[in-house]
Amino acid sequence: MDPAAPWWIWPLALFALTYLLGIVAVVAGIGGGVLFVPIVAGFFPFHLDFVRGTGLLLALCGALSAGPSLLRGGLASLRLAMPLALIGSITSIGGAVLGFALPSDLVQTALGVTVLAMAALMIWRAAAPEDAAARTSDPLGAALGMHGVYHDDASGRDVAWTVRRTPAAMAAFAVIGVLAGMFGLGAGWANVPVFNLLMGVPLKLSIGTSSFMLSVVDTAAAWIYIHRGAVLPMLVVPSITGVMLGARVGVRLLRVVPTPVVRGTVIGLLLIAGVRALLQGLGIWN
Repeated sequence: MDPAAPWWIWPLALFALTYLLGIVAVVAGIGGGVLFVPIVAGFFPFHLDFVRGTGLLLALCGALSAGPSLLRGGLASLRLAMPLALIGSITSIGGAVLGFALPSDLVQTALGVTVLAMAALMIWRAAAPEDAAARTSDPLGAALGMHGVYHDDASGRDVAWTVRRTPAAMAAFAVIGVLAGMFGLGAGWANVPVFNLLMGVPLKLSIGTSSFMLSVVDTAAAWIYIHRGAVLPMLVVPSITGVMLGARVGVRLLRVVPTPVVRGTVIGLLLIAGVRALLQGLGIWN
């Protein structure tokens, strides 16, 4: 888009973009920021720091909009989310501080590599049997009460779930918190693979819990961006309005969309965001 366009073009374009991102973010469980930051930084005339700050607030507000519906519908679990969200929120503060200290090109390149690695893991997981969920809980997961049952409207059956490798998952969420704060993306892009691949949580519950967790983890990192003044109302207001409206539509779609479609959505969004960030960080597509 032309930077010389009338000023009111940008809020309208941001609203339209974030409405769509709000829908796909909930369905994919990755948070709108994972696509918002590379797209807006590449095609809108705003500094990267403002875009990263808005991306965190956008992911946060989308999660707050979708969270109550996810909890009421049984698609998110407080027992699963809260211990891991506490770890991620603490480390996300350090990640946000680190993000301001590093050159933006380095941050973009690291982002692209990380997101593409997650997409590769999800592609590998797609070839595994569909019932490769955890069968028995590990001792720490059992002590924390990480188990339950949710109803899958697409298949019409109740699905019992439990977790495995909880200590490794805690370490992974500590790293995710650092990366989420540093990139200004929220954490959903990594939450889903860790829940689903590492812990053995069913995919739909992984996505719903990931979306809910963003409201905890992103709150901690967002304060760093607000304190640094990296919040521009012209970006924040239309973006948050769009993503909150879109997230409500996304919650309804998540209830009925089959698991293979959800998995394909996750992989496709991760590939798009990863390639865009990597090319921008390397100076190939600015």
